[in-house]
Amino acid sequence: MKLDLKRIAVTDGEALPFSYDTDLSKEEWNGEYPFRTPVHVEGEVRNHLGVLRLNATVRAQVETRCARCLAPVKVDLETPCSMILSADVQNDERDDIYQLEGDSVELDDIAVPAMLLEIPMTYLCRPDCKGLCPTCGSNLNEGPCGCSGRQIDSRLAVLQKLLDHDG
Repeated sequence: MKLDLKRIAVTDGEALPFSYDTDLSKEEWNGEYPFRTPVHVEGEVRNHLGVLRLNATVRAQVETRCARCLAPVKVDLETPCSMILSADVQNDERDDIYQLEGDSVELDDIAVPAMLLEIPMTYLCRPDCKGLCPTCGSNLNEGPCGCSGRQIDSRLAVLQKLLDHDG
């Protein structure tokens, strides 16, 4: 959403609220497309003593898979976003200043990256998820898989032969 800042740029204390939904269904993240519902962005840009400050909240539902058992997981995210909007950026090392080009700002250029940076790389379906059996691939949350449960490192398999001959 493009926001025109001309009206508030000249009046101290003036605010410009915004609320909109954006479609991120084609946005790839971590090898999948987790945004199946629209992402909601809400906030305002306020002029305080000639400084334009954007404060927003980004709400999204992420649909992904558990990092241990691959079960589907839906997570509701709420990410705050605060940024100073300036046409004259003197210190480009600050990450809380967004450089304006003209009298408007594309809100998706600020809100979407702020939300993507806050998304954890992995999710669990539950804190005590047991994951998948490394031998047969069964979901251990549904019960034992029937495998021996004893794995021998292939590099140490030769030692197992010694134990088998002794018994």
